[in-house]
Amino acid sequence: QQLANAPMPSAINKPRQLLSIEEAWNLPVTTDMSNRQQQSQSQQVSGQQRALGAGASSFQKYGQQFGPTGSTGPPPPYPAPGQPTGVTSYTQPATNGVNRGFVTQRPQTPTTNYGQTNQAYSQPSSTGGYITQTPSYTNGGVPTTSASYGFNNGYNNSNLNEALPKDLSGITPETTVSDQELQELKELISQREFTTSLAEDLLNRLAQGEDVIDELAKASDVGPEVVLPNTQFSTTATSPSTTSAPTTASASATLQSGVAYIKQEMTDNKLTTQSILSETKPRLSNMRLCEIKVEPTTEPVFSITMNSSDIIGGCKGRGASARNSSMISDKQLPPALPEPPKVKLNKEQLLPNTPSVLLDNKKLAFSPQLQEFCLQHPIAVVRGLASALKLDLGLFSTKTLVEVNPEHTVEVRTQMKQDADENLDLGTETKIWPCASHRSHTTVAKYAQYQASSFQESLKEEQDRIAAGAPKTDDSKKKKTQKMIKFGTNVDLSDEKKWRAQLQELMKLPAFARVVSAGNMLSHVGHSILGMNTVQLYMKVPGSRTPGHQENNNFCSININIGPGDCEWFGVPDAYWGVIANLCDRNGTNYLHGSWWPDLQELYEENVPVYRFHQKPGDMVWVNSGCVHWVQAVGWCNNIAWNVGPLTARQYSLALERYEWNKLQSFKSIVPLIHLSWNLARNIKVSDPKLFESIKGCLMRSLRQVCLSLDFVKMCGLDIKFHGRTRTDASHYCGVCEIEVFNVLFVKEQERRHVVHCIDCARRQAPRLEGFVVLEEYHMNDLCQVYDNFVLHSVQGQTLPGQAPTPPPTSSTPTPLT
Repeated sequence: QQLANAPMPSAINKPRQLLSIEEAWNLPVTTDMSNRQQQSQSQQVSGQQRALGAGASSFQKYGQQFGPTGSTGPPPPYPAPGQPTGVTSYTQPATNGVNRGFVTQRPQTPTTNYGQTNQAYSQPSSTGGYITQTPSYTNGGVPTTSASYGFNNGYNNSNLNEALPKDLSGITPETTVSDQELQELKELISQREFTTSLAEDLLNRLAQGEDVIDELAKASDVGPEVVLPNTQFSTTATSPSTTSAPTTASASATLQSGVAYIKQEMTDNKLTTQSILSETKPRLSNMRLCEIKVEPTTEPVFSITMNSSDIIGGCKGRGASARNSSMISDKQLPPALPEPPKVKLNKEQLLPNTPSVLLDNKKLAFSPQLQEFCLQHPIAVVRGLASALKLDLGLFSTKTLVEVNPEHTVEVRTQMKQDADENLDLGTETKIWPCASHRSHTTVAKYAQYQASSFQESLKEEQDRIAAGAPKTDDSKKKKTQKMIKFGTNVDLSDEKKWRAQLQELMKLPAFARVVSAGNMLSHVGHSILGMNTVQLYMKVPGSRTPGHQENNNFCSININIGPGDCEWFGVPDAYWGVIANLCDRNGTNYLHGSWWPDLQELYEENVPVYRFHQKPGDMVWVNSGCVHWVQAVGWCNNIAWNVGPLTARQYSLALERYEWNKLQSFKSIVPLIHLSWNLARNIKVSDPKLFESIKGCLMRSLRQVCLSLDFVKMCGLDIKFHGRTRTDASHYCGVCEIEVFNVLFVKEQERRHVVHCIDCARRQAPRLEGFVVLEEYHMNDLCQVYDNFVLHSVQGQTLPGQAPTPPPTSSTPTPLT
């Protein structure tokens, strides 16, 4: 009977064939969904679905339908051949009465439940501002928003029905939702991809090298501005496709014609489904470049034209920003390896002649032309200096050293004897760069005995060879023996009581080459730096090597060969030191920390010129600022050496650059440049504008750092104790990172020792300086007075090119004899 009352089959209820991909593609989404709704209504069983299912089975349970009736939506992102089909699922079957149609794998915007108050979700952007969640685009530019979770989380409930299609108008905020559906909704919201913002998407595309400028320029639809820190955005009218949304922030920048704008797309309260459906452009097609006006920074700008009071005032209340800062510039990038000259050198230019001058009288030795000659070349040899000045080199002979101080300490380096142009691995006998040596210590008397015995042994071998009529030993045979030698280095001659005669003899040198001189920067340090502003002696046997290096902080160097044998020198202009540093890394050694002996063939292949020459007894070698050099003894000899710092802008700039480079490389600068700069400001008058600006800039930045440090200490509530210092006290270095610490010392007891820290290391250990004692070496009034009194002077008279005038002779500067 029930079957008799059943309705006759109709064309509507007949099963239909599946459409092809092309037909389904062009089929309006709402038409297809309406057909599904009719089928589900005719086939559903009472009690299987809630009342909500009849009115919303064809739409998103937690959002809006993809498009309105009669419109053509974007094609679903079908997986490519071989791609897993689980990437995107648009029409999954309903499970337990829950329709999950149009659910994508990467949902972008959290759902707002109809029964809850709608609120805009936002997350921090990469610029520090907050960006409201917007439609995201995946799968090759196909928009995935509005597919499953809706985009109405920034809407008010009063406008909700206007944003919904007509078929969903029956769904009200009072509609009940089961606990299971709420749980599933929470799981969807908890996915990490919800937090992906448009700004992050843009940054990812830029990082991948995608060209988004054209997309940005061709955009048409814009919304409220994205707020970035320290920027102001101009407002523009939205395109006709959308209704302009109210903006909460006022824009101070004015609109200019032809300027593109970047704005974050945000849906408006009165957006229709038709406008949503039309958003089928690529990911960034709804954006414009915006005019950005950078707000003036409130941080004070410091310059060398400011007086000390202005600097102190600019630092007041800014102690939180106290840190170790560069002494070169506030805007310049950190020091980096220099690019080598681009000029391609020929074979003759790769082996240039070494600049040299022969002195035959004392007058020429004291002439300004000699100093100018030395300053103009990377390395130079002054021949016959000892004889021209009648220097008594015997005072530095091994015999005299043993007679004066036989128990004086000598540092010994044990090395393998090799040819000067080779550095072979002990095992494989292949050329390498690392130069191995073992360190030990002995006394002058013991090394003198070794030096003499080595000479006697070699002399005996030569006499036996001559007596036997045998040819001279082939160098290839010497390599196989791998003979080990000992090099006596770093013999300290700084004690004026022990080495009075030797140091007095060196006062015969011209002023620019003396250990102590008013025109020598290193004489203004105020304390001894062994081997730099003091004399060191080297005791050598044939093959003794001084590995490749630049002088500490790129200061110049003086080296005099005492004899009786020669030394062979190699020098590279400072413009190529970056190439050598890269070659060190390539060959498994460190430029600053390692010990290395360059391979000449590699240098030539890298277009690096090398000066190569012999230094005979009585010759003085001048090593200019930054010159890379390495030395090997040819015979038995002694050498004396020290550093000098001519008062030139180039010397000071190179020293300061290496000072900052050493910070980056965790290498200690044994010349305290900040301390030296303040002493130079106290002691000399500068007429070279470039040198003055460099020194004044260092003073300004160090004074600013002192003021900020003191202000930070006061913010932490600590007392500053005056420590003071004498003129001969050594400079302080951080016990952790080994950078110079000037004036403000952060002291902490560690293992019964009071260790000085820089401000960075102190704050790293204790952000509020807990457990630290803060000491001050100079009164601020003293520093301010020195800073304000250091001004540019004009001095009459001839000056050397690129050099500040040498101060007038003092008691330590003898007048040359005629």
